[in-house]
Amino acid sequence: MEESLDLYSIIKEKYQIHDIDLKTYSPLTLAYIGDAIYEIIIRTKLVTEANTQVSKLHKRASNLVKAHTQAEMITSLLEELTENEMQIYKRGRNAKTATMAKNATMKDYRSATGFEAVMGYLYLNQQSDRMMELIEMGIQNVKDIIS
Repeated sequence: MEESLDLYSIIKEKYQIHDIDLKTYSPLTLAYIGDAIYEIIIRTKLVTEANTQVSKLHKRASNLVKAHTQAEMITSLLEELTENEMQIYKRGRNAKTATMAKNATMKDYRSATGFEAVMGYLYLNQQSDRMMELIEMGIQNVKDIIS
């Protein structure tokens, strides 16, 4: 059986990206990539669940990627985080940002930034299994607010 590579491994190989020291990365940089990979995962999940109108897919995806939902997810996951993941979350949550998402409270926005920082860290650290585990647990934990 052929060993499968995660997306980041494929990108690293294709573009000859050298190993990076994630401890030196800004939590907002981690959140930047974390936001993107989380959205890709959610869109992939929704598209593979149903071949439906794009407007319906967008509405479902928006409900899962908005700051409030991410804040609820990370709050529900705090006891599940490793010590390192908790440190990344806190760094992301406490990072000073120049902007804020529309339709979000500052508290939700900061928590969501922490969530995205954890996702970015796990993605860049090639821990896709752990990233998927947390996302799935988070989705299960907030099912009542995303329905």
